[in-house]
Amino acid sequence: MTHDTEWYYNLVTGQVEQHEGGKAVDRLGPYATRQEAEQALVHAQERNEEWENDPRWNDDEDEDGDDEDHYGTSAFDTFKP
Repeated sequence: MTHDTEWYYNLVTGQVEQHEGGKAVDRLGPYATRQEAEQALVHAQERNEEWENDPRWNDDEDEDGDDEDHYGTSAFDTFKP
């Protein structure tokens, strides 16, 4: 895709626009067609539902079943006072 064939859905305005539109943080895309960009929220909702129902992921409970975070420490923890 080139910039003149890219379409975006603007989350602030609710409008479909091309490359020279709003700020990137406010947009979904790029999409190949205007019609795809018009359906951006529908596609995002479908993906969210797929991820929420994916049996490979379960954010409610960790592997040992105690529902606690086990992230450990990072190098940045060394610099904390």
